[in-house]
Amino acid sequence: MKITDYKNKLAELILTVIREGGSDLHLGAGRVPAIRVAGELIFLVKDSVFTMEDMTGILGEILDKTHLDKFMETKETDFSYDFRGEARLRGNAFFQKGSINIAFRLVPKVKALDELRLPPILADLARKKQGFFLVVGPVGQGKSTTLSAMVNLINNEQARHIVTIEDPIEHVYIPNKSIINQREVGIDTSDFHVALKSVFREDVNVIMIGEMRTPETIATAVTAAETGHLVLSTLHTNNASQTIDRIIDSFPGDQQDQIRAQLSSSLLGIFSQRLIPRIAGGLIPAYELLLNNNAVANLIREKRTHEIDVVIETGMESGMVDLNHSLVELVRAGEISIENAHQYSLNPKGLKRMM
Repeated sequence: MKITDYKNKLAELILTVIREGGSDLHLGAGRVPAIRVAGELIFLVKDSVFTMEDMTGILGEILDKTHLDKFMETKETDFSYDFRGEARLRGNAFFQKGSINIAFRLVPKVKALDELRLPPILADLARKKQGFFLVVGPVGQGKSTTLSAMVNLINNEQARHIVTIEDPIEHVYIPNKSIINQREVGIDTSDFHVALKSVFREDVNVIMIGEMRTPETIATAVTAAETGHLVLSTLHTNNASQTIDRIIDSFPGDQQDQIRAQLSSSLLGIFSQRLIPRIAGGLIPAYELLLNNNAVANLIREKRTHEIDVVIETGMESGMVDLNHSLVELVRAGEISIENAHQYSLNPKGLKRMM
């Protein structure tokens, strides 16, 4: 059946995602739409197969002419989409085999840390006056949602100037006790690094960087954390030790000792999370938390990051959390299956010994 009203068709599909408790919507020429629910792709087989004309029509409802022309030239673009003021989606449009595809991610409403089943110690970290805190994990594991909860906790508790630098803007905050300025790359600033350098002249207390993509951005973020700012950001890494190595390895060899020294003094912690299917339905986070202390700082400076995993395992009394311990607790509470615990563990043999 030919689509005649693209705006209504897009609304119908977004409402389907919301109604089914889904996280993503996939559209592409030559196939029916698909949604992701609790990690699984579901094809909407009762829908019509989308044509290239349909994809162009849908894209015309999302992008203005300038962005649409740029997409046709560059063949890919990131965007955010406000749905009737009721929901917000971030997305990416791209070409494959000459056809347009679009992937939408439904941005959850800003929630409190306890609603997200996250540890209370994240609230303590959000209340820090300065330092560098990272939320890491693969794509689609709730990193942005965790950061939004921390930012909103600051907003609701303290009078601070918060600047977010995002591409695109995801969660939209309603200022409460804080001033919140949200800057979108490509609209409000040319890139992350330029916006980040500007914060030093903007009387900022808290900086949230949507993603650290270049050594220049990382270096400026670490410097900001050293000079009296609380800096929150994300990286697509698996755990704390890998995150530290990734940061250091992104710099030329002659700069690595300096970044090690800066990181060892400015780092607050690294939170790595995974969203795991619950037995009762839906998803629940399992996580690892590294907190910087003298032992961790020494390991970073002395190029012994491979020993950080042991520090986390033995640092539970100081608030650190080992991923396997988090998984075991969820299994014992009847939240997740043993099979899923093993699937998501980064050390399955160690997990087996704990069960």
